Parts: sequence; structure tokens; C-alpha cells
Amino acid sequence: MKIHWKQLLIALAIPLGVGGLAALLTGGMGDYGAMVKPPLSPPGWVFPVVWTILYLLMGYASYRIYLSKDLGRKRALQLYGIQLALNFIWPLIFFGGQWYLAAFFVLIALWGFILLTIASFSKIDQIAADLLLPYLLWVTFAGYLNLGVFLLN
Repeated sequence: MKIHWKQLLIALAIPLGVGGLAALLTGGMGDYGAMVKPPLSPPGWVFPVVWTILYLLMGYASYRIYLSKDLGRKRALQLYGIQLALNFIWPLIFFGGQWYLAAFFVLIALWGFILLTIASFSKIDQIAADLLLPYLLWVTFAGYLNLGVFLLN
């Protein structure tokens, strides 16, 4: 596969930019360190590392779909955009608003749209779909953490 550098860099920059803007708008992780957290909660420094890796995987997956000539490409990228928008909204609600239950419901919607995106990507490029599996797993774990924070705080 020939690398189209401009498209690749744009595809990588989009999720990184979305995550960076959300972090900027919420002041990072806010009061996360002071919250009562459920068991298995990682230290705060883990989150930006994991999210950076996940955003890069997401960007590369979307790049592979973008380059595809498949007729389902537009719908797949629309689903990708919806899940990315939900990904952006979640920290604004959780960290910015401290509305933990509302944030949990956003995570449920995000999880569903990640599944739809994976299903859509898999019809076009299985590697692109597989690149989103760590993201799905992390959002599942984030749901556990989010619900735990809601119940404990």
C-alpha cells in the first residue's frame, strides 16, 4: 500500500486534535485525582498515554478506509465521525460538568457507535476494523470507571 502522507497526517491529526481540544476545554482530568475511584483504576498519567495511542490507531484506521474505493466508505466515515463527536463530548460532561451519570450514558452511546464503526469498517478493510478493537476495550473499561465514579462520589 502506497503511503499518501498528506491524507495520513490529516487522518492522524483529526482524532489527536479532537482529544487535545477536549483536554484543553476541560483543563485535563480536572479533579480525577481527588475522586473516589473503583478498584483497578489506573493512575492519572496512564490516560493521556493510552488515549494518544488509541487516537493514532483510530486515525490510521480511518486513513485506510478513506483510501478505499469501496462504496460503503462514506457511511463508514460518517459513523467514525459520530463516534469521534461522542468521544469529544464525554470529557466535557464528565470532567467539565461533573455529570457522571450523564457521561456514563454518553459512553454507552459511544460504545454502540464504536461497534457500528467496527462493523462498517470490517466490510471494507478488516485491518482498519481490528485497529479499533483496543479502543472498544478501553471504552468498555472507561464505562466501568465512569459508573464506579458515579456510584462512589
